[in-house]
Amino acid sequence: MSARKTISLLGSEHRVMPGAKVEGPVQGDEPVEVTITLKAPANLETKVKEMLDQPPAKRKYLSREDFAKTCGQSEGNIAKVEKFARENNLTVKSKNPEQHTVQLVGTAREMSQAFNVFLERYSQEGVSYRARTGPVHIPEELGDLILSVDGLDERPVAKPKFRMRPTVAPHAGPSVSYNPQDVARLYNFPTGADGTGECIGIIELGGGFRQQDLQQYFANKAPTVTAVAVDKGHNKPTGNPNGPDGEVMLDIEVCGSIAPKCQIAVYFAPNTNKGFIDAINACVHDTARKPSVISISWGGPEDGGGFSQASLAAFHQAFQAAALMGVTVFAAAGDGGSTDGLSSGNHCDYPASDNLVTGCGGTSLLTTNNTTIKSETVWNDNNGGATGGGVSTVYPCPTYQQGLQVTMKDGTKTALTGRGVPDICGDADPNTGYNVLVDGQSFPIGGTSAVAPLMAGLCALMNQELGKPVGALNPTLYSLQKTGTQVCRDITTGNNGAYAASQGWDACTGLGVPIGTALLSALEGTSKTTA
Repeated sequence: MSARKTISLLGSEHRVMPGAKVEGPVQGDEPVEVTITLKAPANLETKVKEMLDQPPAKRKYLSREDFAKTCGQSEGNIAKVEKFARENNLTVKSKNPEQHTVQLVGTAREMSQAFNVFLERYSQEGVSYRARTGPVHIPEELGDLILSVDGLDERPVAKPKFRMRPTVAPHAGPSVSYNPQDVARLYNFPTGADGTGECIGIIELGGGFRQQDLQQYFANKAPTVTAVAVDKGHNKPTGNPNGPDGEVMLDIEVCGSIAPKCQIAVYFAPNTNKGFIDAINACVHDTARKPSVISISWGGPEDGGGFSQASLAAFHQAFQAAALMGVTVFAAAGDGGSTDGLSSGNHCDYPASDNLVTGCGGTSLLTTNNTTIKSETVWNDNNGGATGGGVSTVYPCPTYQQGLQVTMKDGTKTALTGRGVPDICGDADPNTGYNVLVDGQSFPIGGTSAVAPLMAGLCALMNQELGKPVGALNPTLYSLQKTGTQVCRDITTGNNGAYAASQGWDACTGLGVPIGTALLSALEGTSKTTA
């Protein structure tokens, strides 16, 4: 780095991941690509707050083109980053004012010097990756400009939130499976729409799909599915249905079954902070396909060491852009119960814990002949598989959740002090899972991964019926509940470890299962109710 005074980038600290082992320093000539996220103009946050205060029917969303003009990054600020790059022998690969990002490339040696970091190679669970500890350093004059620097560290940050049905059921009880259309019918999804004119964006951090599988699954009436490469991610089916291919196919097959005439764009990116953020930005700002709904079934503990605070801020800024453009985001709440799969403590899964994202929890659904709901409880197999949910330690309690209480497993109730997860729920138990086709094999699959695309499909139907996007959904959901409008069927039985289901919102199933037609009617502003 040049002789300028530098500062630590706020929130950029990383620590060694639990169980990771140092292999040694990276090679100096190893190519490295970073995404620098710049702080958006202050008017972005103001505009989002104003937008969320309005019901969807009165919101005036920005087009992607108008967003770039009114909320994009200034040429002057980007020029400052370009100057920094030149001074440190780094090359500007791309400039994206609408995304507030600049991508730089260089060698590991050049990057280490530019950002004053020490890059090492680590191994964990059979995966070798480049990582760093401590903070990133930037020139003092860029301190008020740069929000996050991602790409120096390539630690895997997320896992797919799907669960295979165990060969031997871990609990007594029936094992059944449903086609996604069965669940949609049981949940009273609108029947007069098919997703025509809508586009659902799906974020994937590995795996791939095969067109022949889609044609077989959809009986040669498959929706139009487009793979979008982000960074070095590509549609790469592995041939292993138990791996990330299972996630990709579950996502496509569920939302494609619910909204068969919608366009589906699948954004493939590496499983890193940089890849994850870049994929979301690519989806949110896609002027060609223009997704109005995003489904995310990958995530990790918000405080588990994978995400830095600076990276979380970059994610949130992308979700702010989505909200302003009327894009609804659904994310799986996790499959590891209240601990989110960590060895101790209670943790929320990200990005479901972001207040601009609708977190999707999981239930166990039993029916009578697939026509009537017999029972629906919190999904928890008491063997490590359970819906995620809890109280964020990173995000404060949003306005729309203020005044709520969280119910613990022992029945005690306390005031909700942080962002509560999830917001809604749906069938996720692998033992009451969804019939899918992956890599030529048919089997049932579950996990909260299934709930995000299920709700994305519902949102596409509602967008079509309404003639405009629903946009950020959470403020509306909670407002409707507070006024006594029943748009969700409450789930009151079960727990996910530390938290229990209860009347009203809870940290297992949120507000409950959306009643599709009732929610649509409420969004239309009618007095029509559907039980």
